[in-house]
Amino acid sequence: MISARALHYVFKIGNRAKNIHFFREILGMKVLRHEEFTQGCDAACNGPYDNRWSKTMIGYGPEASHFVIELTYNYGVKEYALGNDFAGLTIASPDIVERARAQGYPVEQGATGQPSLLRSPDGYRVFVVPDAPAPDTDPVQRVALNVTDLAVSRRYWEDTLAMVPVGTDTAPGRAHLSYDGGKFVLELRQLDAGQKLDRAKAYGRIAFAVPYDVQPRIDELIRRADGTILTPLITLDTPGKATVRVIILADPDGHEICFVDEEGFSALSALDPESNAALNKYIAKDPFQEQ
Repeated sequence: MISARALHYVFKIGNRAKNIHFFREILGMKVLRHEEFTQGCDAACNGPYDNRWSKTMIGYGPEASHFVIELTYNYGVKEYALGNDFAGLTIASPDIVERARAQGYPVEQGATGQPSLLRSPDGYRVFVVPDAPAPDTDPVQRVALNVTDLAVSRRYWEDTLAMVPVGTDTAPGRAHLSYDGGKFVLELRQLDAGQKLDRAKAYGRIAFAVPYDVQPRIDELIRRADGTILTPLITLDTPGKATVRVIILADPDGHEICFVDEEGFSALSALDPESNAALNKYIAKDPFQEQ
């Protein structure tokens, strides 16, 4: 049994200014912290790039209580080929669609009572449910990933990683799994028969926090199950902030999964009230992009 908390999903972004505008001004999220790095991450947090990069955590509330988005920006990389691995991010909000239209941002209207679809500047799909979230709940409801064999994927996420099925109205070809009784849901979607999964260059990573002493057990579980460990237990430094220990896995389709220690992450993810202004300054002086 694994006790875990869903943390964030990683998007690689091309034009940082356009993406920050989308997530901040269209989706209504807030910049929670921003970090700059001079070289690539030892756990490939920024992908297979050994260069200057930045990480921006953005969401609807503190990382201690909300599922957020990590925007990873590699300086000098203007775009990434988008695959079919990421199926969508679902947000409950009565305001996003109206705000998008007011700013001339494209909206694909859903049928009555169905989510509308927005696409980020890099093409990531965001489904907007036209309802206000319940009080004291996170507007982010779920992340959906496409899989080639739903039965195989369910066995991995349920039996090996101990996620629990939730919901009784799941559509055919889909599975809803959670660590917290459904507050945040990981949705697995079956691709059409014969369709291959392509992670391309924009592939992301989902992250969960676990107690420090659970990480070695995860390592043992994966090795016993003959699963894939992309990065064995490793400690990562963030300049001027806390260090964290992580283990990076890959599920049967190659979706990357990061389990970070809760203790270190709690210190690292403290809200930084100066991050929004700092990010604006970095964007303004970025030599690689036009605003």
